[in-house]
Amino acid sequence: MSNKSNRYYGQLPKIGIRPTIDGRRNGVRESLEEVTMNLAKSVAKLISENVSYYNGEQVECVIADTCIGGVAEAAQAAEKFAREGVGVSITVTPCWCYGTETMDTDPSIPKAVWGFNGTNRPGAVYLAAVLAAHNQKGLPAFGIYGKDVQDVGDTEIPEDVQEKLLRFTKAGLTVAMMRGKSYLSMGSVSMGIAGSMIDESFFQEYLGMRNEYIDMTEFVRRFDKEIYDIEEYDLALKWVKENFKMGEDNNKDTHKRTDEEKEKDLETSVKMTLIARDLMVGNPKLEEIGYGEEAMGHNAVAAGFQGQRQWTDHFPNGDFMEAILNSSFDWNGVRSPYIVATENDSLNGVTMLLGYLLTNTAQVFADVRTYWSPDAVKRVTGHEVEGKSKNGFIHLINSGPAALDGTGKQRKDGKPVLKPFWEITEQEVKECLDATLLRPASTEYFRGGGYSTDFLTEGEMPVTIARINLVKGLGPVLQIAEGYTVDLPESVHDTLDLRTDPTWPTTWFVPNLTGEGVFKDVYSVMNNWGANHCSMSYGHIGADLITLASMLRIPVNMHNVSDEKIFRPSAWGMFGTADAEAADYRACTNFGPLYR
Repeated sequence: MSNKSNRYYGQLPKIGIRPTIDGRRNGVRESLEEVTMNLAKSVAKLISENVSYYNGEQVECVIADTCIGGVAEAAQAAEKFAREGVGVSITVTPCWCYGTETMDTDPSIPKAVWGFNGTNRPGAVYLAAVLAAHNQKGLPAFGIYGKDVQDVGDTEIPEDVQEKLLRFTKAGLTVAMMRGKSYLSMGSVSMGIAGSMIDESFFQEYLGMRNEYIDMTEFVRRFDKEIYDIEEYDLALKWVKENFKMGEDNNKDTHKRTDEEKEKDLETSVKMTLIARDLMVGNPKLEEIGYGEEAMGHNAVAAGFQGQRQWTDHFPNGDFMEAILNSSFDWNGVRSPYIVATENDSLNGVTMLLGYLLTNTAQVFADVRTYWSPDAVKRVTGHEVEGKSKNGFIHLINSGPAALDGTGKQRKDGKPVLKPFWEITEQEVKECLDATLLRPASTEYFRGGGYSTDFLTEGEMPVTIARINLVKGLGPVLQIAEGYTVDLPESVHDTLDLRTDPTWPTTWFVPNLTGEGVFKDVYSVMNNWGANHCSMSYGHIGADLITLASMLRIPVNMHNVSDEKIFRPSAWGMFGTADAEAADYRACTNFGPLYR
């Protein structure tokens, strides 16, 4: 399978562009045909040049065959979009049009309307009218209105309009990509973690996804019957031995596994990686060896591995498997990540999935482990924190799937970044691997042995942590914190890191403070985090997450995104403009889940 092929069943969703027009003939419509269609072509060009699918292909746009001047042409466009696999709808116009006759009425497709800010035949008037129609019909749509007046015939897209078009498109594609795919639970509930108690109604009604399940004994069956590509296994094991540095065994002598056991653990860990991937997306090689059903996979765009404790008390842990699958590379070269949540925390897995589909970059799964105040750091290390760390920081660390991209060894303009896989060089893969130690697992936690990946994330990267939580009677809520990774002096890092398990990857994180509410200080951010896990994405993507959450009707309970970047459907303003957070809750409650 090519690294740029579509690994999931179903075609990649396309963006549908709907040029709407004043339907009056004998001069009015005729004078606007070319201008309107050219506007649609400009939007299609902007999107295809700036947005990519998860596999690196440019996003495909489909333009209606004709301008849409009434219900007949609206129906023709809808029929074409259904045939072409359109999952996101953008209506554009430079002029007045007939609102309810030309609007997109598909309730499950995210939709936006750009009404050209002009004075001749103002599209902004149509924008206001058609958004009112969407709101009245309960079909929330995003309104895009440029700040500056343009001349009729100008097909240049202003920067503020570009920003909203691209933000809407990325979020809409995320919605469309999840629809009809699966979340695969490999095992069940881990150590009583509520996030691994799968809420099927959440997946079905809010995300449009299926839930699939396998018992962890399926791994044992595939071990015993060799239901994996043996040639690939040999390649993978050789690659791991040649590319990973083995780190110190941190276990007490009485808890150390023998060299023979460690070798077996490594072999099993590599097999687990192959098997988990095949369970998610299938593998045609399995049909060649007589396992046609297994070759199909579960069409899982995300998965979770229970591991603890039923598996890890006897078998090697899933740390290596999760870390490699979530990374943007393996023995086959660079490729898009497979989203796998440790401890089968499906809610963190979904949050990882949202960040991944928005950015096309690997996600870092972590515990929101410890808030270190400046006083506590000084007491323990004697060091006085400064710079971005001056108000304290949060230790993000977990044994599980912190993608190796999270080392920060990929570079852009000399700065540490996380890149889409198609931009990652072989040298950057090598540097990520060189910055990682493969450490024998802590057998007090993992009695069956295994390996954990140990690295330290480079500082000065803009990142966003996020988490979806479920609340009885309320449903899902999303929390967001933009901030930066930070560097600590080596001696300080070592002292703090050794206070927990040093065999796991560490990220030191500082949220951006606003001086208000939860973001008045770092402690309050930590104290208000809704669960023990978070997903970390590269870049400040809080505004994109807010737009996406509104499409899914998931309210945002905390964020530090500036007001001018918040972009939600027009209807949200009808629920109040003075308190956007409260209005968000009311709007999400009123409209309900997207797929109910």
